[in-house]
Amino acid sequence: MFTINRQNLKSSHQLIWFIVDFVMLGLLIINIAFIIFDSLYSFEGVQDLLAAYTPSVQQFYQPIHRNFIFYDLIFVAVFLTEFFVRWAYALKTKLYARWYFYPFIHWYDLIGCIPVGSLRFLRILRVFSIIYRLQQYKIIDLTNTRVYQFFNFYYEAFMEELSDRIVIKVLSGAQNEINQGSPLFDRIQNDILFPRREMISDWISARVAQAAEEGYVPNRGALRIYLEGRVDNALQQNVELSRLRFLPVVGPTIQETLEEAVGDIVATVIHQILDDLASTRNHAFIEDIVNVFLPTPLEDGTEVENKELVKLLDEIIEAIKKQVRVKHWRQEL
Repeated sequence: MFTINRQNLKSSHQLIWFIVDFVMLGLLIINIAFIIFDSLYSFEGVQDLLAAYTPSVQQFYQPIHRNFIFYDLIFVAVFLTEFFVRWAYALKTKLYARWYFYPFIHWYDLIGCIPVGSLRFLRILRVFSIIYRLQQYKIIDLTNTRVYQFFNFYYEAFMEELSDRIVIKVLSGAQNEINQGSPLFDRIQNDILFPRREMISDWISARVAQAAEEGYVPNRGALRIYLEGRVDNALQQNVELSRLRFLPVVGPTIQETLEEAVGDIVATVIHQILDDLASTRNHAFIEDIVNVFLPTPLEDGTEVENKELVKLLDEIIEAIKKQVRVKHWRQEL
């Protein structure tokens, strides 16, 4: 069973409206039970059964059944009064952008108040709306109840089966289009990306320059110390270079000079590369990379590359379909 969270009820600053919700929920349950019982009582067999076994109940309820609409209108009057009070409160607090939005959003409240047999049962929608509102404000918690867990499990199972079938259908359609030579990918490459190759190069060049400038320039000194340290460590572990120490007189000096020179060369080369990336000089390099990924449509080998791309995409989609076919609800069951 669910419990009422009194702490959230007090902190919601809508205590009065939640009390109204609980009262209306009780009246709705009574009214719906009354409608169901009266509908059953309309059958002559039920009346005969009551007259045979509980004649006092049959005699007591007979005038109520005869004036059922009158008693039902009492409930309708209460429901409509509560509806118009909430509508006035929504207008006062400007809950909606227009004054006439409230009855359209809460249409089920009005439809259920129509005293027609087939529409009376729509009042059960109001029960669900009140329970949903209480659940949303965490006044009650239905997620721990067995009834909720039972229906939620089969709802999730149904939605998973439905969504899996839709996804697999869509992916299968995409596979068929790709394998039949859909011109979509060619249009994307030739008509959309290739004409904008220069713009893409400029954009990537600017982004690389910004990233290198923001990440490298402030840490130039630390990066140089790190590179020189790594180079010195590698040279000290080099067997051929360590043999220079055995040269008489000049051996240690030559080894130390080589280590410093190599470290300085490596650090300078790395710094130069990063300086080029952090400036506009990187444009030619980025442009060459973009040209590799977006070649001219009529270049040799494009057809072979497209076939390999189609095969790759087909295998990727097939792997996704296999994963989609996994029934998680069966594992939980």
